[in-house]
This record gives sequence, structure tokens and C-alpha cells, in this order.
Amino acid sequence: MAETKREIERKYDAPAGNFRLPDLRKVPGVEAVIDKGVMELDAVYYDTEDQRLAADKITLRRRTGGDDAGWHLKLPVAVQADARDEVRAPLSDDLPRALAGLVRSRVRGDELAPVVRLLSSRHVTHLTAADGSLLAEVSVDAVRAERADGERTAEWAEIEVELADDGDPAFLDKVEKRLRKAGVERSGSTSKLARALAETGAVKGAKARPADAPTTAGDHVLAHLRAQRDALVELDPAVRRDLPDSVHQMRVAARRMRSAFKTYRKLLDPAVTEPVAEELKWLGAELGIDRDREVLTERITTRIDALPRTLLLGPVRGRLRIWTVARRQGSRRHTVAVLDSKRYLALLDGLDALLAAPPLLRRAHGPAAEVLAKAALKDHARLAARVEHALALDPGTDRDIAMHEARKAAKRARYAAEAAVPVLGKQAKKFAKRMKAVQSVLGDHQDSVVAREALRDLAIQSHAAGETSFTWGLLYGEELAAAADRERELPGVWARAAEPGLSAG
Repeated sequence: MAETKREIERKYDAPAGNFRLPDLRKVPGVEAVIDKGVMELDAVYYDTEDQRLAADKITLRRRTGGDDAGWHLKLPVAVQADARDEVRAPLSDDLPRALAGLVRSRVRGDELAPVVRLLSSRHVTHLTAADGSLLAEVSVDAVRAERADGERTAEWAEIEVELADDGDPAFLDKVEKRLRKAGVERSGSTSKLARALAETGAVKGAKARPADAPTTAGDHVLAHLRAQRDALVELDPAVRRDLPDSVHQMRVAARRMRSAFKTYRKLLDPAVTEPVAEELKWLGAELGIDRDREVLTERITTRIDALPRTLLLGPVRGRLRIWTVARRQGSRRHTVAVLDSKRYLALLDGLDALLAAPPLLRRAHGPAAEVLAKAALKDHARLAARVEHALALDPGTDRDIAMHEARKAAKRARYAAEAAVPVLGKQAKKFAKRMKAVQSVLGDHQDSVVAREALRDLAIQSHAAGETSFTWGLLYGEELAAAADRERELPGVWARAAEPGLSAG
């Protein structure tokens, strides 16, 4: 079974010679400095032949020695400086299945093989507070790196300062101030692996990236598509780890790509993009099983929390919990199975191939501002037709369906504007904000439609179990009222968005 630890640490180059740590008792907040002795560590790092993991600042190693021997996968944490998530699995000969899944979106079907071996003699010191709690662990490592083929080695010494669990990151600043006074500087390498690859000459070609800044309309569209492709790959392990909002964000990346293929069909050959778009549609639908359950459960729970206790008749929360758990177990297993499927990996390969040899049409070489603005305006016109159609219908099923179709059009217009922001600037930002407002109203309306279906299901289950269905009927009525509110709100929101405020040149 794999476990995850948030690792917040800083690395420093140890000065040459017989270096000794300065007196760290002078660091504010430190009561004691405890020598924990020396441990010998032996770690073999794995990657693909072209080092895809290293290119994304991911490390995968099998380590013996110390108190955490086993397989370690370190994933970057974008929102927190100096932080990485370390996923650990017990020591075994082969890579554990749980860790193999977390790198599958990068590795695909390629083999993982040793690239470098690190032998470290680690002298560990604990910094503790007055109450005896651990503040940070300071390690001085004498490292020997050996390339997998044995042809080159490298040696160096470094210092690691790792914050204790739940520690204040500001404490690292205090330790660093003391180290700097002793002549210690931050390491220029992000990890031991990065330094080992560089110093043993084992570095392979990094990810190919466009060298020039985008200029044409096609350049900007391709930059947008690459960003979404990268998001899919990067979010894959987060979805597998069930991190908050990860399924939603992955689904959004798939939608943005699909939307771009439709919006820019005059720039990219539809004969090439449409099969890929269909696969993205499939992925979005499969991810939606988990995401829709998550949103629906949160909505119903919020409704229940807002009711007076006197109106909660019967085991309402227990019934919702049973209903949710049953759906969740199936949806989580389904989501992971999708990410493990050959079809999903083929989709990622297809996206890579499309972006490596983009099917650009003649208009893609035109001026970016004019072409992107025209595309966004066309999407806006499509939205206008759908909103007007929905508003012309009487309340009921037909209007619900029409508003849902308008919602999808609003989302597409918003994505078109957001993709154009690097070119059109404030105009596109304002346009996107107005489209988002329309999408929000229409989205809440659709969520109410879906919630009513779920509440009816819950009422039926309650009745079958001999429970009162009063509360579920009450919540159903609230959702009906919420939908009516959104329908009354839409004309005003659309009036503010009806003028796109974009110029096509």
C-alpha cells in the first residue's frame, strides 16, 4: 500500500573541505540540536530512455538503507515553494503497481530502466523546540553518483533542510539565514537526480518546446492546445490520488481542447482533429461520472444543511450517505480503469502526434488578432441564437434542454476568449468574464435539473425502505424554485453579454 508525505525542503551546497554545520541552536525557536548519527543510503533512480520523468522534475527511485527504505516517487507541487509530494511503497524487486500508475501518463508503454545510482553517507541532525517537538531535520550528505552504464561517476557534498510535518515554512528562512552566515549557498540543482544526471553526463534530450514566441494565429492556437495536453498529463496522477478538484480540472482540459478544435476548424484540418476530438469527448464523459457525483453530492448536502432540524424527517443524512457511497465506489474504480485503458493512452499518443505535426490550414498563417477575434465572435453568435431560443420556450423539459445547450455554447465562447487573451488582452478578458457569467447562470440551472432527478431517486429509495420521503420532496421543491430563479435571471445576464465588445480588425 502506497502512502504520501508532503516534503518541504531546501538544498544547499556544502563548502569544500571538512565542513561542519554552524551552531544551529542560534536559530530562533530552536531549543536543542540532536545528533541522530550517520546512515548509509543506496538509491537507484529509474526513468524512460529519453528521461521523460526527469524533464517534468519527477523522480522515481528504489532505495535501501535508512528508516524509509522502499520505492519513492516524488511529484512537484506547483502551489507551494520548496514542496514535493513523496509517494512511498514498500521495498520490492519490481515497481509497485500503485506507483506505476502514477507515472503512466508520462511513461505510456515504454520501459522504465535505471539511469543513475546514488550512494549517500547521510549525517542527520534534528532541530527541536522547547516542548521537544521536531522543527526540521538537517542532513549533510556525502554523495557518490554512478551512471547506469558505469562509465562516469561524480561526487559532491550537500545539505538538506526538511521541515517537520505541519511545520511553518517560515522556519526554513530562519535556518537559511544562519547557514548563509556560515557561507552556505542554495544549491543550483533542483534535486540530487538532476545534479547526478548533469555531472555524470547522463542527461538525455529535454522535452522539445517551440523556440520562438507565437506570432501567427496558428502559433497561438497550438500553444493553447499544448498547454491543455500538458494539463491532461500532469493531472493524471492527481486524479489517481483522488486529490480535490483534480477530476474537474482534467475534464476542463479535455473540454478546452475539444472546444478549440471546433472554434478553430478553419485553422486546423478537421479531418485530422475530429477523430481526436471524439476521443476527448469520450474521456470527458468517462471522467464526468466521478465529477458529476461529486458536484451533486455537495449540492444536496448543502441543501440539507440549510434546512431547519424540524424538517429533517427520517434518516436523511444516512440515506444520502448510502446513496453516495454506492455511487462513489463504482465511479472511482471506473475512473482509474479509464486512465489505465489502452484507449486513453492511445489518446495521449494521438495528441502528441497531432501537436508534433499540426495539420495547419492556410488561415492559420494569418494575423493572430484578426483571426482569433473572428473565431470568438462566431462562437458568440452561436451562443446568442441558443439563448434566444431557450428564452422563447415555455418553462418545462424543452426549455431545460435548450438552456443546457446554451450553457455548452457559453462555455465554448468563454474558452475561445480565454485562448485569445495573450493576443487580444483586456478585450478578450472582458468578453470571457461576460461569457462566464452566462455560463454560471445556465450551469446552476442544469445542476438543478440533475439534482431533481437525484432527489426523486432518493425519495423512491426512502419510500421502499419504509422511511418518510417528506424531506426529499421538500428539497425537490427548492430545486424547482432555484431553476425558476435562474430562468428569470438569464435575460438580465444575457443583456450584459449580448454585445461581445471584440473587434475583428
